[in-house]
Amino acid sequence: MLNFALGPVMSSDLVLEIGSQQTPYFRTPEFSQVNLENEKLMKEMLYADEESRVIFLTGSGTAGMESTVMNVFNEDDKVLIVNGGGFGQRFVDLCKLHNIDCEDIKLDFGSCLTSERLYEYDGKDFTAFLVNICETSSGVHYDLDLISEFCKKNNLLLVVDAVSSFLANDLNMVEHGVDVVITGSQKALACPPGIAIIVLSKNAIKRVEENTCKSMYFDFEDMLINGVRGQTPFTPAITVILQLNVRLNQLKNDGGIEAEIKRISDLAEDFRSKITEFPFEVKSNCLSNSVTTVHSKQKIEANIVEILKNEYDIWVSTARDDLSETMLFRVGHMGDLSPEDNDTLIEALRDMQKRGLF
Repeated sequence: MLNFALGPVMSSDLVLEIGSQQTPYFRTPEFSQVNLENEKLMKEMLYADEESRVIFLTGSGTAGMESTVMNVFNEDDKVLIVNGGGFGQRFVDLCKLHNIDCEDIKLDFGSCLTSERLYEYDGKDFTAFLVNICETSSGVHYDLDLISEFCKKNNLLLVVDAVSSFLANDLNMVEHGVDVVITGSQKALACPPGIAIIVLSKNAIKRVEENTCKSMYFDFEDMLINGVRGQTPFTPAITVILQLNVRLNQLKNDGGIEAEIKRISDLAEDFRSKITEFPFEVKSNCLSNSVTTVHSKQKIEANIVEILKNEYDIWVSTARDDLSETMLFRVGHMGDLSPEDNDTLIEALRDMQKRGLF
C-alpha cells in the first residue's frame, strides 16, 4: 500500500524496525535519556530558546489542542482564533467548552488570511491568538509572518497548531514570537499516531505555573516536573517515543529541518505540476507544502478515493463531506515518499481516465 494520506503517513524502515520490537519498561535511566534527547532535538528543530520546554503527551493532536487550552488560558483571557475550516472551528469549540472567552476570524473555506482581514481586530482587548497554521481540511497555510507581526504589535500570546505544518513549512519560535507549538507524531515526523508534542516558551510556562488545570491526566505542570528527569507522569506510548527518537536523529543526520522542508516542498511542487494533465484544479494560492487539495473542473461520479484504495493500493485522503462534489481528494506530501511515488499515483489516475471514470 502506498500512502498519500495526511496522517498517519509512510514511515521509514528505521521507524518500522523499532515498531516491530518488544516494548521495553520505561522507568529507567535509558528511557529518560531518550526523552531528554527528544526534547533537545525538538527545540533545535523549532528554533526554541534554551528556557523553553517540551511535553510529550500520549494522545492525538486534538489532545494537544485541548490540553493547551486547559493549561495556558483562564477566565481572564480573551482569545482570537483563525477559523477557516474544521480545525479552526475545533479551537473555537474547545475554548467554549472550557469557558475561555473567544472570538473567531471566520474565513471562507480555502481562503487565505489577508492583512486587511486580520487588522480588523487590531488594538482590541485580546490577550492571545490561536491558529491552526495549516488548516488541514482545506490545505491552506496561513501567513505566519503576518500573524507574528500582528501578535507582537498587540502583545498577544501566540499559540500555533503546527500538526500538519511542522517540517513542511518554516516555523521559528524565537523569530516569530511563538509561545506554544502543537504538533504530533503521525504527520511529517512520520511515526505512528500516539504522541502529541507541545513546545512551551518561557511566557507559556509562566502561565501554566500560575493557572490551575482541573485535570489529572492533562496537567502540564505535572508533566513539566516529571520531564526534568526525562519521564512522564503516566505510562506513555513508549514505542512511539522510541520511534520519534530514531526519526529526529534521522532528520538531523539528513540535513536538519531545512533539508526536510525543501524535500517536502519539492514533492508538493512535483505533484502539482504533474496533475495539470487531468480535469482537476488546485484552487488556493496559499497551500501548505504538506498537502494538495484536488478539485474537479467537471462533475465526477466516480469515488476516486475508494477506487484508488481498492484497485490500485493507493491511499489518499477524503474531502470534507459537504465539499465532496467539488473537492475530490487531498494528497499528502509528508513521510517516506519520493517523486517516483508521485509517478505511481499519476499513472493510476491516467489508467482511471482511460477507463472513462472521469
